[in-house]
Formats: sequence, C-alpha cells, structure tokens
Amino acid sequence: MPAPVNQTRLRIVDGLRARVGALLWPPRCLLCGEAGASGRDLCPACAAALPWNRSACRHCALPLPLAADACGQCLRHPPPLQEIHAALIYDFPADRLLPRLKFHGDLACGRLLSQLMIDACVDLPRPQVLVPLPLHRARLRSRGYDQALELARPLARALAIPLSDRVLRRRRDTVPQSRLDAAARRRNLRSAFAVDAAIALPDHVTLVDDVMTTGATLHAAANALHRAGVARVDAWVCARVP
Repeated sequence: MPAPVNQTRLRIVDGLRARVGALLWPPRCLLCGEAGASGRDLCPACAAALPWNRSACRHCALPLPLAADACGQCLRHPPPLQEIHAALIYDFPADRLLPRLKFHGDLACGRLLSQLMIDACVDLPRPQVLVPLPLHRARLRSRGYDQALELARPLARALAIPLSDRVLRRRRDTVPQSRLDAAARRRNLRSAFAVDAAIALPDHVTLVDDVMTTGATLHAAANALHRAGVARVDAWVCARVP
C-alpha cells in the first residue's frame, strides 16, 4: 500500500533539509576538530576510541568480564530496576563530552551522545514510555535545560517510543550527588521524587539519564514509580562510572 501523501512529503522535506544542512554545516568532530563521519560530529579515530559498555551487569550496568551476567552486589541485593543499560563507560572520551552537555550548555554534545545511545539501545526490549529524570524547577531555571530530556527526545523519536517528561517531578532541590558518598546519596534522595497521580502509567517504564555512579538517583525514581503501580522499571543511561 502506498504511503499517505503527507507522510511521503514529510520524508522528502526532512531528507532535503538534512542534505542542505550537511552541505552548509558539515559535521566536525567535537573532540578533535577533524571532519566528522557518517553524518555525526565525531571523526573515525575518536569513534574508535569510544569506551562502549558491551559487557556489564544487567541490573546496574557495572562493567564485568564477558562470562558474567550480574554482579555480586545485585545478586545479594536486587535493585528496584529490572535492567539498566549504559551505552558507554565513563572514561575518555565520554568523560569529555558529558560534562560539556551537563554543565556548559553544549547541546551539540547532547545530540551526539543521544546518537550513541540509540546505537546501544536499538535492540533492547522496548518500554511503553521513556521518562527522563527531571531536574528540580530551581535548577532547571538556573541551567535553562534538562540534560536527560535532551538525550531522551532523540532516543524516543528514533526508536518510536512515547516520551513523557511530566510523569516524575523532583519534590526537593537536593544537594548535587557528586559532593556526597554512597550513603549520603541515598539519604539525600529519600522522598525526592513524586509521580503525577493524574497521569495513567503503563506497566513498563524506562528512565533516561546521563551518568550513573552509585545508582541512588535512579533507584529513588524507580521506587516512586513502583509505589505508583508500575510493574517494571528499567533505565537507559549514557555512561556508567566503573
């Protein structure tokens, strides 16, 4: 059956816009400044250096030997997330790109990192909705954008998964997690998230975030979703701190 006229026209217009954009603004590697490849702002040499997290615990994304499926900590104390998948290990050059997105407003880095997440997540079980981890409104006003939402939007569009940035909200403007140890991170996030009771939630939700360290933030958000009736919560993150 031929595609509807409006969809065909949309694909033609989008394709033309992409070709014109590539001619006017050819991709340039965000790490070294060399010419980008495959339509991305990443050169072949820097792409080859990416620390893909291909062998990891499926419950916490901790890098593991090839033969392992879960780490000892998750076997002893199963986390509230059924699966966590990290596209990259937080190492060079990912550790150069992510701070530029998170702290310096470099949305070009966000676009590149979301493309890498698409590559890593394309074959994973699809949730019914993607939910980016929200910033507190005070921090959102200060920063001007939510880095998790910047990663989640292209991911949802490319994988045809609905996206909702209204399901979760931060109830408190918590102290930045990077300043705290593991125990303090957990205390810092107690009751930090609330779920909008007016929104009907599906059985399977996947959280999206930029970096996972101990997982305390993701665990707090997952617990809030479970309390609201969500049966399965997964997480897709850009990078995992080993």
